[in-house]
Amino acid sequence: MDEKMLTKVAFIGLGVMGKPMALNLIKGGYSLRVYGRRKETMIPLVEAGAIACESPEDAARECDVIFTMVTTTRDVQEVVLGERGVIAGARPGAIVVDMGTISPSATREIAARLTEAGIEALDAPVSGGGIGAVSGTLSIMVGGKPEIFERVVPLFSCMGKNIVHIGPNGAGQVAKACNQVVMLVALQGLAEAFAFARKNGLDAAKVYEALSGGAAQSRILEVLGKRMVERNYDPGIEARLHYKDIQIVLDEAHNLGMALPGTALVTQMFNALIGRGGGNQDSSQLVEVIDTLSKARP
Repeated sequence: MDEKMLTKVAFIGLGVMGKPMALNLIKGGYSLRVYGRRKETMIPLVEAGAIACESPEDAARECDVIFTMVTTTRDVQEVVLGERGVIAGARPGAIVVDMGTISPSATREIAARLTEAGIEALDAPVSGGGIGAVSGTLSIMVGGKPEIFERVVPLFSCMGKNIVHIGPNGAGQVAKACNQVVMLVALQGLAEAFAFARKNGLDAAKVYEALSGGAAQSRILEVLGKRMVERNYDPGIEARLHYKDIQIVLDEAHNLGMALPGTALVTQMFNALIGRGGGNQDSSQLVEVIDTLSKARP
């Protein structure tokens, strides 16, 4: 019998990222139980063969692996540990995999609570945005026991291409925080560069073309730099989500007593971006904040 048919899987959280990730698991041959707070989010999954559930507890029943993909630390705590949460329905030996981006310290606390109940835990935040979720090419950073990670790799492979075990519980979230620092500080640099170009009367598209062939070439420039040039801010990832992520980084840095000056600067710029009503638009709109400060917009 196909090993996949022996693996009962639940997926909780069916938003922009969760829905295509869950669909890719179905395409990979896995049978899914699903739960979304908004019932309409479950419809495409049910049409693809999944079973709709009434709660996280219900979704987790008799499953071998339970994935969660919700937004905030509090959301994960509620979905996993709250009333009618995963912990109430999961059997001993089941594996709970949180794929959202949340606090590393809270992740360790959640894992400890699950361990007390005889349930295994992995944190597996992702990078690659909605495009990566749809195409199944996400980068997945995993924290938890190596032997538990190995058991889940076949399922991860349905959703991502770059799958790395980082270390113990919480390590995946720390790695994702590192990813966000690199990306968002680079985003600040791009915003400043294009504002500088415009202030000097240059065609931003020509500058983009030049940068794309030099040492500044990067995935950030390719995707978000192009959005800045075109002033296309339809969300790939909404700015409010990056803002949430970077606040997690600063909270952890505060707990560690360390300085992250570039990250702190970007946080202030995102404060301005959110304040001007850009929270539901793409983070590349950060260039508009710099343009406004510098009066660089033509």
